Amino acid sequence: MSGMRVGLLDPAIASRPAVDSFTRVSYLSAVAAGIDSFWVPDHLNSLFPRALWQPKYCGGAKLLPSADAYLEPWTMLGSLAARNRVGRLRLGVGVTDSGRRNPAVTAQGAATMNLLTRGRFILGIGSGEREGNEPYGVEWSKPVARFEEAMATIRALWDSKGELVNRDSPYFPLRNAIFDLPAYRGAWPPIWIAAHGPRMLRSVGRYADGYFPAFPHTPQEYAQRLDVVRSAASDAGRDPMSITPAVVLSIFTAPTRAEVDDVLESEIVRAGALLASDEFFARHGAQHPLGVGFAGAQDVLPQEWDEQTVLSHIKGIPTGVMREMGLVGTPAEVMDRAAQWRDCGVRYVVALNSTVLQPSLRKGLAAQRLFYSVVRKLKKL
Repeated sequence: MSGMRVGLLDPAIASRPAVDSFTRVSYLSAVAAGIDSFWVPDHLNSLFPRALWQPKYCGGAKLLPSADAYLEPWTMLGSLAARNRVGRLRLGVGVTDSGRRNPAVTAQGAATMNLLTRGRFILGIGSGEREGNEPYGVEWSKPVARFEEAMATIRALWDSKGELVNRDSPYFPLRNAIFDLPAYRGAWPPIWIAAHGPRMLRSVGRYADGYFPAFPHTPQEYAQRLDVVRSAASDAGRDPMSITPAVVLSIFTAPTRAEVDDVLESEIVRAGALLASDEFFARHGAQHPLGVGFAGAQDVLPQEWDEQTVLSHIKGIPTGVMREMGLVGTPAEVMDRAAQWRDCGVRYVVALNSTVLQPSLRKGLAAQRLFYSVVRKLKKL
């Protein structure tokens, strides 16, 4: 094995002094670190509770004034593609929403990006989250069914060879639709699907070039789900080993265990644990603050909470839950944890840099060197 491949997921949130200053620095840092790909998310607002996005809780709030000021991802990707002459990293959207964005538009955007990047684009896609749909009037009752129809629509358009496409669908019917953008050198961009539940995992096996989950789970769960993906691929007549086993992992590291423990006690980090499911909490003998059966990131609506509500939710969250939320610990501990993911099948880690999420802006910025040191080591796993 030649080693782990590593991407960087930038938050793509409006920053200072220019709105894309943080993203540009992240991109150049990724190039310098020898990272393989650069990703931006597709959000209208944040999964993080805005009530705690204050300098007294997080020093990074001085640089990113709003946790909800997400830049539109496809516009951002176009800007990155124009600048992508240094390093020529693969670019990806991690991940776009199959319900909020019409799949014909997604097919067009992905094909365009693949042409602009000369075949270096990855389409990350999933069923989305409630927070990016329901507040904006998008139906949220059957997100997986919509996702399946979106994937079938994208494939139908890409496979049409410019001929008229007619397809019945309860969500995205096509009536004499035309899709005539060319594939780059005969190849469409690879599709990486963010999947967690059984039905979504089967969709990965049927449609995807990459398995790309992001919500908190364990390496052992990843291995079990990867088996489901590969079984579904075999059932669909596809090569199960052709699907890239990838994962989004948040990385938080500090020089000493004491420094890691201090930050894990902070409100800003504890709030992130609300994105885990009740099932995830149950493994640590705890119940999710939002109740039994709460699904975590997919169902959270954090914009509705005031400061005291958030503080009441995060009170008493076990430290063990936060330690399992990603790659958390000293550099040595992070590498040990990453090796577990590798041993459970992961071959591509897309890292979300969480080292800035701490009360001290100075310490958060100082920890960036340590973060990129860890990223370089990941590539050697």
